[in-house]
Amino acid sequence: MTAATPMMAQYLEIKAQYPDALLFYRMGDFYEMFFDDAAAAAEALDIALTKRGKHAGDDIPMCGVPIHAAEGYLLTLIRKGFRVAVCEQMESPAEAKKRGAKSVVRREVVRLVTPGTLTEESLLEARRHNYLAALGRVRDDWALSWADISTGAFHVMPLGRARIGAELARLAPSELLTTDAVEEDLRAVLSDLGIVPTLLGAASFDSAGAEDRLRRLFGVQTLAGFGSFGREELSAMGAVVDYLDITQKGRLPLLRAPQRDAVSNLLQIDASTRRNLELTHSLNGGRAGSLLSVIDRTVTTGGARLLERRLSSPSRSLAVIEARLQAVDWAMETPQAAALRQSLRKVPDLDRALSRLGLDRGGPRDLAALRNALIQGEDIAAMLDGSALPPLLDEARQALTGHDALIELLDAALVAEPPLLVRDGGFIAPGHDSALDEARLLRDEGRGVVAALQARYADHAGVSSLKIKHNNVLGYFIETTATHAEKMLSQPLSDLFIHRQTTANQVRFTTVELSDLETRILNAGNEALQIEKRLYDGLKAAVLEQAPQISETGQALAEFDLCLGLADLARAEGWCRPRVDDSRAFDIRAGRHPVVERALAKQGGAPFIANDCALNAAPDGAALCLLTGPNMAGKSTFLRQNALIALLAQMGSWVPAKSAHLGLVSQIFSRVGASDDLARGRSTFMVEMVETAAILNQADDRALVILDEIGRGTATWDGLSIAWATLEHLHGVNKVRGLFATHYHELTVLAGKLEGVENATVAVKEWEGEVIFLHELRPGAADRSYGVQVAQLAGLPKPVITRARSVLDALEKGDRDRISPKALIDDLPLFSAVARAAPAPQAAAAPSEVESRLAGLLPDEMSPREALQALYDLKALLPQKS
Repeated sequence: MTAATPMMAQYLEIKAQYPDALLFYRMGDFYEMFFDDAAAAAEALDIALTKRGKHAGDDIPMCGVPIHAAEGYLLTLIRKGFRVAVCEQMESPAEAKKRGAKSVVRREVVRLVTPGTLTEESLLEARRHNYLAALGRVRDDWALSWADISTGAFHVMPLGRARIGAELARLAPSELLTTDAVEEDLRAVLSDLGIVPTLLGAASFDSAGAEDRLRRLFGVQTLAGFGSFGREELSAMGAVVDYLDITQKGRLPLLRAPQRDAVSNLLQIDASTRRNLELTHSLNGGRAGSLLSVIDRTVTTGGARLLERRLSSPSRSLAVIEARLQAVDWAMETPQAAALRQSLRKVPDLDRALSRLGLDRGGPRDLAALRNALIQGEDIAAMLDGSALPPLLDEARQALTGHDALIELLDAALVAEPPLLVRDGGFIAPGHDSALDEARLLRDEGRGVVAALQARYADHAGVSSLKIKHNNVLGYFIETTATHAEKMLSQPLSDLFIHRQTTANQVRFTTVELSDLETRILNAGNEALQIEKRLYDGLKAAVLEQAPQISETGQALAEFDLCLGLADLARAEGWCRPRVDDSRAFDIRAGRHPVVERALAKQGGAPFIANDCALNAAPDGAALCLLTGPNMAGKSTFLRQNALIALLAQMGSWVPAKSAHLGLVSQIFSRVGASDDLARGRSTFMVEMVETAAILNQADDRALVILDEIGRGTATWDGLSIAWATLEHLHGVNKVRGLFATHYHELTVLAGKLEGVENATVAVKEWEGEVIFLHELRPGAADRSYGVQVAQLAGLPKPVITRARSVLDALEKGDRDRISPKALIDDLPLFSAVARAAPAPQAAAAPSEVESRLAGLLPDEMSPREALQALYDLKALLPQKS
């Protein structure tokens, strides 16, 4: 068995440290992978699998990707669930040879690429956060911490075990850190959310060690200045920082001071409700068709991410909601709205540029992005000078200024459009550094410099034929004809011109100045690049010194973008300012579903029919609307639109309605539609019951509950009894405001028995045996379900519809006459009905004279006059009525 080569021995040693990751092993201009890594990567990336040498007698599988295209391959691997350890060459081959002819270039893993630690622009969705989260547990106390290293956001939240699923659904982290014990305890919750956690050792979650890590990260002796954190919160935050230390190889990102969030400050929305309401993703998993896709009018990436945060985490604080609404009010009224939005369009992604610079993954383009963003911030502040702003925006305006010196430095130092990478050079502006200008002059105009020197020497020597030439042996040299040799070799010229070579016809000289110039010309390109790198480091240091203030400017720009975007939406769509207070009111006039309304507008069909919703509860009582009516009439849309209006209002947005008065909502629960959960052995009905149980066990008296067709997945009387008991519990125990859609018309009697329960129905109209949906909500109960008519609209065969009508008529008659359904069904003429529905084919009747004449007409060959005459002739053939 042959021993491993030195290179392969190095590879195996490094790979052993990262057994769970693909190792990108740098070899020249490629990242190479070997053995099982190569086989897995070749399949995932659809690239060729080759081989290189042997190990233990077997061929070594190998594949590779070029360095210049590595980011695209990394993105594919991350999306397919891989982690990648990036192993770079830490010295040049020449440096390695100094240690011995057979020495291997030193290599080290400089970064572990995982879903939650991405920063590259090409690997991230610009308009979404990329959260790395960690769950900490100390005894029975839980906390969730999350960070976005691409923007510097860092948060922590203490929470009960029951809220974990809902908060993870809200954040949708790209990666979740846990221990084995926590993963086992929460396996069902994580499975429901489709999360496969990254497991760390218990030491990463140790709260004492976490406190030390956090103090070192922020350079403080105590965390008291950031807040009072429990052990479980320190555990979660410490795990995030420890994992970043592991994956970034000690180069920690620029995280902002940890912000402590509280569950009690947010409108609580569980995972099922988020899915049903399609807040940030539609039911098919994409962004299109979601509420976010319809309301996003932001023009900056920072504003888009802030919008997603606000939509995912509406507030329960009246002060916060009112401050945000006042900001939108101002944006609705300011005549500068269009100019401000135009200026905001020029703002690059400041947060992510700053993050890349902090992690040393940035480049000149990131510096330019910061310069441009800060300039736009100053311009916006100048536009608002003297304007009376609401408190939220006034604070944001103050954060836009104070960067004059940095802007001046970056503007003077950088060209308008710098390259992406430092190694490309050419990003420092001419005139900023004299040494760089001189090096560039030699690099780019060396021939002109030599020509100027030649003219000077010819004039000084009095020899007009003196030339400066170059060859690969002597380099640059001065040449004259042999006739001038004696003059050049004599004093005083011999003090300047140093003799190098004499040939038959020429004499060649050099000078100290020419030798120095030659060295500088040969090294000018590399010298210029080294000077630019030094200047880049200085500019980066100047930026990072002001990182906290720059980050605040980024948040301020996002705040202006968001409020102006929401105002633009409200103005264009005819939305109204909601009134949100501490009452129990829920009074919406002419409310609309923004997503459905947008879809109808795109289709060019009928306009959306707006409807009122009044759930005005007593101070200590429930308010429930029992909604009946046929399928396809718009009940589910009505349920969802009112939940969305409440959510938008508490996000701080205007809402799609004519008017809206909403008492503060603490929770939104939705059970609208369900499907089998085959992976966990749950039927549709079981899924429905689990979701209903969660609502009944968790909803408080400020909750808004929307329920659609509770109990429909089981036998009629079972379903009715469950729906009945659920409605009574929501009314008497939970005391919620809610909408309860059902096909069980028997439930409508509760409106006369329970205070605060009212009936409403969605109006329909029958015409010639068909049903027309009016989509209008009216007081009262539906008298029937119109299921057969809806089936007819769906395209069921005519014999099936005919048979269904006969069965329905018999069942309804039996219900009126109190005859049991079983006796009725036994009595139905099954086979005769089928026979009548499908009669035997009969011989076709002979065509009439009118039909014969019609068959002989050729419209394409007839003039208008001939066609009109043919119509008169056909009409004359019909029998005349007396």
